[in-house]
Amino acid sequence: MLETFLKGLLIGFLVSSPMGPINMLTIQRTLNRGRWHGFVSGLGAMLSDLTYALITIIGLSFISDFLTGNENILQIAGSIILFFFGIGVFRSNPLKNWTPSYIPEETRYLKDFISSFMLTFSNVAIVLVLIGLYARFNFNPADNGLYAVIAGMGGIATAALLWWFSLTSLVSLLRKRIRRKGLIYLNRIIGTIFMIIGIGGIILSLFPNILIF
Repeated sequence: MLETFLKGLLIGFLVSSPMGPINMLTIQRTLNRGRWHGFVSGLGAMLSDLTYALITIIGLSFISDFLTGNENILQIAGSIILFFFGIGVFRSNPLKNWTPSYIPEETRYLKDFISSFMLTFSNVAIVLVLIGLYARFNFNPADNGLYAVIAGMGGIATAALLWWFSLTSLVSLLRKRIRRKGLIYLNRIIGTIFMIIGIGGIILSLFPNILIF
């Protein structure tokens, strides 16, 4: 159960952290409207990610026999997906179309939450990333019952909460010192992490005894 939670924790961080449109939207709202508007926007993204994560878990549970019989092939495929996703994150410009101008109008938290949820939920491609992560880390809690699913989802939710709370707190604290290049470098670091995980997964899948001395 603890292992499932920790895997969920890692997956939740990797899903939430890339500096895509939703992260930039959260940063912009934090700078323009305050920390809690940014955090609530992050919660909307978290709910969307959890929805897709649960849908993916349920979907994979129907083909558990296939997953077990082709575990090595799927891990290689998942690692390849993560590698190319990492390249995309590394090469993407998180500042494109970002105009951090002051917005004087009052915005209710519910509106921030819903708009963030809808923006994140519109990105159906996240399912491919989740499948890649599930395959790479052999994450299939549905095979171990309801409590394992709860533990896995709890790990993903905990990581997302920690990410959005930390991000909005840091941006709020450093709002006068934040540099655009820093966001680009952060995105490249996260993209590199994805690529390393992808390459490592391919190597370990092709040479499973490589770590045995």
